Amino acid sequence: MRQDQRDPFVTALEDARQRGYPAGEYVGQESFMTATEIRELALRADIGPGTSVLDLCCGVAGPGRLIAAEFGCRYLGVDYSDSALRIARELSGDLPSQFVQQQIPPLPPGRFDVVLLLETLLAFPDKTTLLDEVGSALESGGRFACTVEMGDPLSPGEQLGMPDADTVWLLDWAELSTLLAGAGLRVTWSQDCTAAHQATASQLLAAYRSDAVRIAELIGRRATDEFITAHRLWSDWLACGRVRKFAVVAQRV
Repeated sequence: MRQDQRDPFVTALEDARQRGYPAGEYVGQESFMTATEIRELALRADIGPGTSVLDLCCGVAGPGRLIAAEFGCRYLGVDYSDSALRIARELSGDLPSQFVQQQIPPLPPGRFDVVLLLETLLAFPDKTTLLDEVGSALESGGRFACTVEMGDPLSPGEQLGMPDADTVWLLDWAELSTLLAGAGLRVTWSQDCTAAHQATASQLLAAYRSDAVRIAELIGRRATDEFITAHRLWSDWLACGRVRKFAVVAQRV
C-alpha cells in the first residue's frame, strides 16, 4: 500500500477525501488531521511571519501549504517521494516554500525555528536517532510539533492484519518523554485528539468504501483493499482505545 508513485493515489482518492472531511477542513492532507487542527498546532508552535519551518515527511504538503499561506513562514518540505514533491511544488505556486527529496534521517543541513512531523512518527522504528537529529536541527528555544500514535507494540496477529505493518511502530507517553528529553526537548503543550481522529477515520473509511470500484480502476484492487483495511483498523483501534492519538509541541531547552 506504499504510495511511492503518488499521482494515481491523489487522483483516485481526491473525491472521497473531499467528502470525508467536514466542510472547509480538507486542504490536501493525507492524514486524519483537519485544517482546524493543523492551524491549532501551528499556533501552539508559535509559527508566524518569517519563522523557518522544516516539515519532515511532507508528502504533497497539504498542511505545509496551508501553514505557509496563512502564517507567512519560510517553509522547507522534505520527503523521499519525488512524485509527491512534484505535486507539492505544482500546488504551492508562489508560496514561500521549497522542497527537498531525501530519506530521513538525516535531516537537511541548517537550523530551524520549528520542525514539523505530522502523522508519520509511527513509521520510524528508530525514533532515538530521528529525535536526536530534530533536537540538533532546532535553534535554541525552537519547537518540535508533531502528532503521535500511542499504544503497545503490534502483536504478531495485528502485524499480519495491518498492511505495511513494518511502518507501524507505536510507543507510550513514558517512552516518548524519555526520547524527547534525551534529544534536549521539553513538552510544552499536548492535546488528546483520539476521538476527533476516530471520527475522521470513520468518515474517510465510509467515503473510500463508497468509491472503491472507481478507486480500484486507478490504483488496482489489491492496493484499494489494503487501503480500506488499514483505515478500518485505525478507525477500530482509535474507537476502542487500542491506540490513542496526541498532538504535541516540545521546545528545545
